[in-house]
Amino acid sequence: MAHSLHHKLSSSNLPYRPAGLLKKCAKVLVQAASPAILLLAFSTTSAQAVPSFARQTDMPCTACHVGGFGPQLNAFGRRFKMLAYSMGASPKWYLPVSGMVIASFDSTKKGVPGGMAPPHFGENDNFALDEASFFLAGKIAPGLGVFSQTTYSGIDRAVALDNTDVRYARETQLGGNDLILGVSVNNNPTIQDPWNSTPGWGFPFTGSELAPGPGAGPMIDGGLATQVIGTTVYGYYNDMLYLEAGQYTTIAENTLGSLGIAADAGRMSGLAPYWRIAINKEGDNSSFSIGSFGMVTKLFPNRVRGLKNKFSDIGFDATYQYFNGDHSVSVNSRYIHERQTLNADFAAGDAANLKNSLNSFNVNAAYYYKNTYGLTLGYFNTTGSQDVGIFSPVEIDGSRVGKPNSNGFVFQADCTPLWQRGIAGQFTV
Repeated sequence: MAHSLHHKLSSSNLPYRPAGLLKKCAKVLVQAASPAILLLAFSTTSAQAVPSFARQTDMPCTACHVGGFGPQLNAFGRRFKMLAYSMGASPKWYLPVSGMVIASFDSTKKGVPGGMAPPHFGENDNFALDEASFFLAGKIAPGLGVFSQTTYSGIDRAVALDNTDVRYARETQLGGNDLILGVSVNNNPTIQDPWNSTPGWGFPFTGSELAPGPGAGPMIDGGLATQVIGTTVYGYYNDMLYLEAGQYTTIAENTLGSLGIAADAGRMSGLAPYWRIAINKEGDNSSFSIGSFGMVTKLFPNRVRGLKNKFSDIGFDATYQYFNGDHSVSVNSRYIHERQTLNADFAAGDAANLKNSLNSFNVNAAYYYKNTYGLTLGYFNTTGSQDVGIFSPVEIDGSRVGKPNSNGFVFQADCTPLWQRGIAGQFTV
């Protein structure tokens, strides 16, 4: 997806691309006035996060989601995803399609310097139609399902394929216990993950594309989003042990162009291995998980063979959920360490160091009443090596001290009052 707001990644040739359109501001800095975000997913039946899933299962959105809209998943929602979005069967035929609109108003303490704002927008106090998305989401055949998002960006004024996950899964028994086995084909590492502690569907779930953000993020946190295709296989045993492994490769530049996606992440050298492990504990009204994930990526920055940059990411995550009647509490956290060997950038003079490191920490806690009214507080902290070649002191996306360091708090208050009226909607401030 072509984004208007590019954060500089660990290489000056690799702009940071936030992971997915529900997560464009995954690291938004605290603003003087937070944007008001309006999301409307249209449906004509009892409503829900992605309405086509609700029509398929004939269950409310809250059966799978915390907060009545998503993308936070509860235990049943994680199981629905792992079983390839194919659970349930509507008694009536329907098209598995849904829609979503995100608009925002941004007002920051200091505006963008003259001439550096995106086209069609002023230096400050902007109203924008950030995104209008079309979803193809639901069961294709027994054990086979899809979640695919196509989005119009009101900032870039362009249409592109967004997050896509096609999967097949079967449920069986091993040693008298339940075992889910599946395979996922997707275009964004971690977007297939069932937990909201990994980058793909991590907090904050909505945000303005015009809002400022930090200057760097690990490669696994959106650096390859929609520009790769990967296949992973996974297993979930006894609602306790989750294992996943696979590999990714870069999509050809002409193919990306036909999908409306800018080929700005470089081209992979060989295949990039991806792995994931999580241990989960389900209680009567709570759940807890702890896990790890990682990926090793080698890239030719300009898609031309020669020297390459290497990014080795390893992450650790933990989640906790508690439900008691009308009340629910969720906590998600993750830490990612990235080791960088920048042979291409160092030789080209774009990086001052041959080797760098980057550390990213995120944590958030949410409280919901009746799965309708919610408050969430999140904190992020990014630190890394000083490199005046990559993080030069320039306006907008530069660094005064030549480091990627940034931190801040994100506060979200949201209400989903329309889900019982035949519309899946959410208003967030």
